[in-house]
Amino acid sequence: MTQTPAAKPLEVAENITRLVAYVPGKPIEEVERELGITGIVKLASNENSLGPSPKAIEAVHQWAAKMHQYPDLTCYRLRHALGAALDIAPDMLVFGNGSDDIIHLLGVTFLEPGDEVIQADPSFVRYEAAAILNNAPIHLVPLTADWVHDLDAMKAKVNAKTRLIFIANPNNPTGTIVTRAALDRFLEGLPERVLVILDEAYYEYAVADPAYPHCLDYVREGRNVILLRTFSKAYGLAGHRIGYGIMRPDLAGWLERTREPFNVNYMAQAAAEAAITDTDHVARTMEMTEAGKRAFYAAFEELGMPYAPTHANFVWVDVRRDCREVYNALLHKGVITRTGALWNALTFLRVTIGNEAENTKFLTALREVLA
Repeated sequence: MTQTPAAKPLEVAENITRLVAYVPGKPIEEVERELGITGIVKLASNENSLGPSPKAIEAVHQWAAKMHQYPDLTCYRLRHALGAALDIAPDMLVFGNGSDDIIHLLGVTFLEPGDEVIQADPSFVRYEAAAILNNAPIHLVPLTADWVHDLDAMKAKVNAKTRLIFIANPNNPTGTIVTRAALDRFLEGLPERVLVILDEAYYEYAVADPAYPHCLDYVREGRNVILLRTFSKAYGLAGHRIGYGIMRPDLAGWLERTREPFNVNYMAQAAAEAAITDTDHVARTMEMTEAGKRAFYAAFEELGMPYAPTHANFVWVDVRRDCREVYNALLHKGVITRTGALWNALTFLRVTIGNEAENTKFLTALREVLA
């Protein structure tokens, strides 16, 4: 058999060599294959354990027969339904294949050689990826001792080259928030060329807290502020990959130029349109999360493990030992969590708040592991 000659490795740009592939939460099927166990619960990816709204499921069934057709490029029906729900003009919305897609578009659209990016550390890893992909230096500003964005320190990093500033609110992986007063101070006096991206992927979990800012006001005021939200979390549509950005129409217009055609499939559009009408499903999701949060807090306090009070559907907890060992021990007991080692927090886990049965299985396994 003739052997194919070894190909000479192709060179790529230096910034591409610095990119790190995204590491997702371990799939249930993979753990089943590797460990030969069943009954696994996944509390790693902040998915909604209630699943999607029945209305969203029905909408997908209705549109499934049209999967041979290209989807509506403009997301017309969803655009107008969501615009009405948010009381904003439809041309203030940009839809993406998850809000990650919008983050990618922001880098492609607004970063050029010499620009710089600022974000908190730890925070969502795709911000840094957008900077690296576009060869823009990024300033990683540590969170405070309470795991909150240090907006004063972030603002101190602003200079003439600053172009994008990412603020996850609530923050991932810590679940903490910044307040309206803190954001007002931060936005005051920023250079005109700076765009502030407020990532509100967990908005629905936080909005009931009086301390949580209503940042849509900033967009309505015409500021250089972009909001990011998603249907992946509270609405239970993570598998359909649909998120959106809210911004001034002129900014949206630039993203529409760089957006890939047909980046949101028909069934995702239909599911999202139906999901926003099912307020009861969202309310049940919040009730489930609040009950799970209380159970987590009580157990962590009993076990003497510090945690960050959360405004999302996960908890950032200090297990007070090597989190990789705890993560692996939990894995062998059929519980998938997220290791803090991904953020260089070597004693922390990020644990999704699931349903009552999932939470009970996790807490039982955790007590056994720590014993």
